[in-house]
Amino acid sequence: MKTNEIHGRDPFVMPYNGKYYMYVSNAALCWGMGGNFNLYISDDLENWSDPIEIFKCTPDFWSDRHFWAPEVHEYNGAFYLFASFNAENVNRGTAILKSDVPEGPFKPHSNGPITPSDMVCLDGTLFHENGKNYMVFCHEWTQIFDGGMCAIELSGDLKTAIGESKTLFTASSAPWARPITLPADVTNIPDGVDCFVTDGPFFHRTQNGDLLMLWSSFGEGDNYVLAIARSSDGTLFGDWTHEPNLLFDKDGGHGMIFRKFDGTLMLSLHAPNELSLERPAFFELAEVDNTLIVK
Repeated sequence: MKTNEIHGRDPFVMPYNGKYYMYVSNAALCWGMGGNFNLYISDDLENWSDPIEIFKCTPDFWSDRHFWAPEVHEYNGAFYLFASFNAENVNRGTAILKSDVPEGPFKPHSNGPITPSDMVCLDGTLFHENGKNYMVFCHEWTQIFDGGMCAIELSGDLKTAIGESKTLFTASSAPWARPITLPADVTNIPDGVDCFVTDGPFFHRTQNGDLLMLWSSFGEGDNYVLAIARSSDGTLFGDWTHEPNLLFDKDGGHGMIFRKFDGTLMLSLHAPNELSLERPAFFELAEVDNTLIVK
């Protein structure tokens, strides 16, 4: 398959053993009941294997809908898949799956969502700092209206959360962020309340040691965009400020960064952000003046 033939959202690329492993939300299924996650494997980021199903909805799994945003991290000799799930009478949250090999199949590792049970959450990503594991995730706008970017510590085996979550910033704190036009099926928002979205956190350490976070929201004209936030002191719990220039402003987002085997820094995202048209897209990145730009 060619890249433009893959109908997928939230593409996460893991270079491993000379090949590129791309995990995606199955855009044809992710908005309804059931669902699965697919993997595509490539030598060149253009020609891909047929989809390999690495996890699917089964009667014994706690979630039965909205399988979103899989990303896979190698950790302590195994592969851990962080993804968002939903079910009736259970808040949407990020759970962790595990496999001994990147091709899967993946099996449940955490006991249900690892995000706080009283919060509606999505898009958890793994972050390591000072010998500790953290999950950074989005507290969803559907519950709090102004979406939050949050962090919580994880146990060494990545099975449970430790302590309380902390909000790093809210979506409306970005000067370029704009309230969204509410979907027709959203009826729980009081009149006159503006809603701001946080999506898809991912971290990058610059050559100068600064800590950047990629994340997505909506800008002018309901345009889905990819932005950069910066920690004041290079740590997860520093003060986060927002770069004035968007990294990608052409109706695409939920980005992540990886390096090709020749060292080239690459951006992966889906575009456009339009139902049935979403495709993975890749762009070469450069560090200029201690920030990132698309070349």
